[in-house]
Formats: sequence, C-alpha cells, structure tokens
Amino acid sequence: MADMKNESSEQKDLILSTPSIAPLEGLTRDMLPKRPSRKTEEKSHVLTLLVENKAGVLARISGLFAGRGYNIESLCVGETNDPKISRMTIITRGDSKVVEQIEKQLRKIIEVIKVSNITDVPHVERELMLVKVHATKENRDEVMRLVEIFRGKIVDVTLKTLTVEITGDREKTDAFLQLINPFGIKEVVRTGIAAIKRGD
Repeated sequence: MADMKNESSEQKDLILSTPSIAPLEGLTRDMLPKRPSRKTEEKSHVLTLLVENKAGVLARISGLFAGRGYNIESLCVGETNDPKISRMTIITRGDSKVVEQIEKQLRKIIEVIKVSNITDVPHVERELMLVKVHATKENRDEVMRLVEIFRGKIVDVTLKTLTVEITGDREKTDAFLQLINPFGIKEVVRTGIAAIKRGD
C-alpha cells in the first residue's frame, strides 16, 4: 500500500512539474493552414414554374435570384390553357447546391404552384429568334441558302436587309448566329427557352 501511495504521489509531482505549453503569441487565423476549398461545378439549370397569373409575381421571382447574386440567363413566360395560371421557364447558371436553395425559396412564394428542375430530365427545348441581317445583291443568295439549311423562314425583306425567323434549341440558334455573323447582324430578338418534359 505504501508503495502504491508513493507511486501516485510521484505521478502527481511529475504532472505538476511538467511545464505547461505557452500560448502562441501573435498567431492569427490567416497563419493557420487552410483547408482546400471544395470546387463545385457550375452549369446551366432549367427550371419550370407554374405560377398564378397575378401582378408582381415575376418581380418577386426575379428578386429572389438577384438577392442570391445569380443571373437569369433566359426567361420565358406565358399563359397555360388556364388563363389564371402561367408557366415560366428559367435558365440560370450556378452551383447545384445554391440552385436547390433557390428552388426551396421559390416554393415558399404564395403564388408559386409548382417548381421543377428538369436539367437532368429528358425534355424538349425550343427558342424563337428573329435576326435582321444586312443583305446585299452579292450575299443575298448565300444568306438565303444558310436560312434554308437551318430550316428558317424569311419574314421580312427590304433592299438592304432580310429578317429571318429561326426556331430550335439553344445550340441551333447559337450556331445560326455564329454562321450569319460575317454577313453583318443588324438586330437580334430572342424569346428565351421554353421547355417541357418528354413523355407522360
């Protein structure tokens, strides 16, 4: 028993005699090793919304995106078969996690009936684009052939310009703009993407 008491007292003395670690003076958070930040992929997201057709709904929805610092790349709005309900197709680019939070906030808006993210779901996208192009005697036939290849329509003709209507997905409309650009684009009007799920 005496030996055990002596051992315990020696352990206490050893603990007490151990010098305490002095706090590191002048150490700031900037000096600490930083954890590697997880990079999240940013991509375009296609959101479809059913909303009540009331004044101020569009302002509240666009304000929600602006408040989160995200831009609406494309916005297409129109009445459904029920004039009291409108369908919105919103294209935005950003982090998946942030877009999920935006979806949750959108559902909290009273006038929003339904929110769907159809980015990774099979769907059909269409956009209407009107392009006014400089058309001279020398290039008019070439412009018309290009319009025919893209299955577009010439909806207005003047001595100096042709106005072309192109309908298709974003890749098609962007490709047409790229190819028609050397002829000289005077004006472009785009409706924005309208999207709907495939199937039932």
